[in-house]
Amino acid sequence: MSQATTVGAPQQEDNRARHRWRVLSLVAAGFVALSAVRIVTGQHTITSPGTIQAMLAFAVPIGLAGLGGLWAERSGVINIGLEGMMVFGTWFGAFAAWTSGNPWVGLAAGILGGMLGGLIHAVATVGFGVDHIVSGVAINILSVGAMRYLSVLYFVEAPGGGAGQSPQLPEFPTVGAPFVAGALGGLAERNWFLLSDAAGVVIGLTTGMSAITLVALLLLPVTYYLLWHSRFGLRLRSAGENPDAAESLGVNVYAYKYVALLTSGGLAGMGGVFLAMVASSVYQEGQTGGRGYIGLAAMIFGNWRPGGLAMGAGLFGFTDALQVRGQGGAVHALLLLLAVVLVAVAARQWSRGNRTAAVVSLAVAGALTVVYTVTDTVPEELVIASPYITTLLVLSLASQRLRPPAAIGRAWRRRAS
Repeated sequence: MSQATTVGAPQQEDNRARHRWRVLSLVAAGFVALSAVRIVTGQHTITSPGTIQAMLAFAVPIGLAGLGGLWAERSGVINIGLEGMMVFGTWFGAFAAWTSGNPWVGLAAGILGGMLGGLIHAVATVGFGVDHIVSGVAINILSVGAMRYLSVLYFVEAPGGGAGQSPQLPEFPTVGAPFVAGALGGLAERNWFLLSDAAGVVIGLTTGMSAITLVALLLLPVTYYLLWHSRFGLRLRSAGENPDAAESLGVNVYAYKYVALLTSGGLAGMGGVFLAMVASSVYQEGQTGGRGYIGLAAMIFGNWRPGGLAMGAGLFGFTDALQVRGQGGAVHALLLLLAVVLVAVAARQWSRGNRTAAVVSLAVAGALTVVYTVTDTVPEELVIASPYITTLLVLSLASQRLRPPAAIGRAWRRRAS
């Protein structure tokens, strides 16, 4: 046993190193392609500091929802109810911040509200063995009706409030390094290949950042450490891979699933607070706009890992930022970028012997190139739908390399002793 462990550890470390190298190479190649598309199309706002700041603002709630899904599904529980848990977070966070006048009180209440949703999901799926999808859908339906009732009860009579809206909410403080903009601002405006793009990204990521955004970014390495480099994380992941074996080794599988779902709900609730108090300054009914589902898609795209999840959330946030900022020309330029990506996908599929997939990817890339050539912009409806189209495309491209936890979705029951 010890010899196998001694032999296997270097191999696992080597596999992790190769995986990190592939991820870094992919990010670098994507950045080069994006810069090249910006130069060719003349859409210099694609990597401007303003676009990067908007991307971060849209990516954070998606990433938090995705992190919530990651915790739940690594323990073996499918969490379709992320959307509803975000709704709980938006309302409870807004109510606590409004009554106390303190945004941090609102953040704590929003996290607790999301944890309430996670607890409901845990009791239903872990305690009573209810189907995970049914429980999640029920939470999404329950959250909308319950928060509507509470809004009518508390917000209607408040100044500036209503049946579907809260009064004005206090803001979180901002953090950043404003001297970076002064040092790199001139370089970002020169529109040079790669250099200006890098300057725009650095300025966007270090200027005018909400404090809750910084907390959300720090949660990525914290999650990675806890789940992959601690005894607690090993036991939690074992509950999602082989709960019978974990139970036989003394792991309390029920307890770890409960902890995972409470954490999942808390993270989703934090994403809801971000939507109500950072992305906006009031709670509004329907504020989540499906971001819980997109967060779940980002988690699947990331193959149930924090690094891939961050890439997926950034991608979805980027397309969302472009459409909200009204940059139809930039979305039009992304058609060319998508064509380049599909050519790369076709080459990879061909090298693996998947001739049909390669031909289909090339055909779609050719069609996108033609559309880009014969048009100057894209319809406004397509611009608005671009984040959701991106979700479908990314999931279809990533589907062949996915490896979910082995026991995910299983209604596990402890064996009678």
